[in-house]
Amino acid sequence: MSNQSNKFKILCLIPARGGSKSIPRKNIIELLGKPLIAWSIQHGLESKYINRVIVSTDDEEIANISREYGAEAPFLRPADLATDASLDIEAFFHALSWLKENENYEPDLVVQLRPTGPSRRIQLIDKAIETILSDQEADSLRSVSVAHQNPFKMWFIEKNYMLPALTLEGVKDSHSIGRQMLPIAYWQNGYVDIIRPSTILNKKSMVGDKVIPFIIKEAVCDLDYLDDIPKIEAIMRNNLDNDESASLNSERLPV
Repeated sequence: MSNQSNKFKILCLIPARGGSKSIPRKNIIELLGKPLIAWSIQHGLESKYINRVIVSTDDEEIANISREYGAEAPFLRPADLATDASLDIEAFFHALSWLKENENYEPDLVVQLRPTGPSRRIQLIDKAIETILSDQEADSLRSVSVAHQNPFKMWFIEKNYMLPALTLEGVKDSHSIGRQMLPIAYWQNGYVDIIRPSTILNKKSMVGDKVIPFIIKEAVCDLDYLDDIPKIEAIMRNNLDNDESASLNSERLPV
C-alpha cells in the first residue's frame, strides 16, 4: 500500500471506459488471473508516493471491480466523455473538477496509469514521480521510448504523390541521409504520464509547455489485441520477479 504520510497529495487517475473495439470489455479481461485494470490499480497502490487511486469510468461493472481491487470510483464519467472520440483531457478535467467541487480535494500531481499497460515496474513509477517533484517549472512528465522507425524517413501520400513527413532545415533530401545522421526521435509509450493539475484545469492540456522526457529503456507493451496477451504476460512475470527481488533492499527515498 502507498505511504499515507507523504507530504504531497499525489493522485493516480486511471481512465477506463466500458467500450472497446479491438477487444470487447478489454479493461476487465483477465491477465495472470486478474482483471486487466487491477494491475494498474495495484501499481498505484504500491507506489511509495501515490496516496490516492481513482478510476474514471462510465461503466458500473468496471467501477465495482475497481473497488474490489482497492481503488476508488466515486463518480461515473458521463457517457459523452467516454466515446471512441473522447480525449484524455476531457476525462481528466471532469475528474479534477468533480473532486474539487464535491470533496474540496486538489492534488499536487496527477499520475496517469492507463489500464492497457499492465507490465510496469513500481520502481520506475516512483522514479518518474521523484523526477517531476524535483523540477517545479515542469508542466508534466511523459514517458517515452526511442522510436523504432525514424519519422524523418516517413512520408504522406497526397493526390497520388508523396510528401516527406518531416525535413531537416537546410538539408536537401534529408529523408535519404543515413539514419545515424538524423535526430533521435522518441515515441510516447503510455507507461506513466504525470501532470500538474493546473496544466489540465488552466492550460486545458495534458502536457502544457514544459514536458519532462522520462525515457523507458525496457520493453513496453500495450494490450491492443488478444494475440498480445501471451507476450505481455511473459513480461509481467519477469517484472513481478524483479520487483520482489528489489523490494528486499528497497527504502523510501526523501523528496
